[in-house]
Amino acid sequence: MSDPSPAAHEVTRLLHQISGGDASAVERLVPMIYAELRQIAERAMRHERSDHTLQPTALVHEAFLRLVGKPDLSWESRAHFLNIAAQAMRRVLLMHARERRAGKRGGGLDRVTLDEQLVGSAERGVDLIGLDESLERLAAVFPRKARVVELRFFAGLGIEETARVLEISPATVKREWDFARAWIRRDLAEEP
Repeated sequence: MSDPSPAAHEVTRLLHQISGGDASAVERLVPMIYAELRQIAERAMRHERSDHTLQPTALVHEAFLRLVGKPDLSWESRAHFLNIAAQAMRRVLLMHARERRAGKRGGGLDRVTLDEQLVGSAERGVDLIGLDESLERLAAVFPRKARVVELRFFAGLGIEETARVLEISPATVKREWDFARAWIRRDLAEEP
């Protein structure tokens, strides 16, 4: 399931160099993955309110700095890096949502369920804090299902892309996605 292209191998090689402490590898890595990171950020921002103060470019930069600034992270592959990048973007968006909620006592966000129509929909705001809390509970019991949600919902990846990143079959992604949506829907309904 991994991407066998020469570019993917070069990205993995550079990631290993970064993990080994080679700071100059970051400069060579950025042009190779920037467009892909920007696509992930744009997909993640589709779920945000239209007046969000953070733009996709800023989201990429903030997440990227968090990733390469951690010497304790060891990158296995390009897919591993993209998975962690999606998680970092989720954390950045969550931090902004918490700041907004603290400033506005609730933030005025609507609750949503993870319907297929929601992926790619920019029409509704998402209660990222409630969703994040539910996702954390899901991850405690079903970590891979939570990663599918992160990649499908937060990074906006399709079934095939998610399968490649997680190195599982598209059929497994579909099953995990269906299960996770139902689990989160029930979990959010049970919240007080």
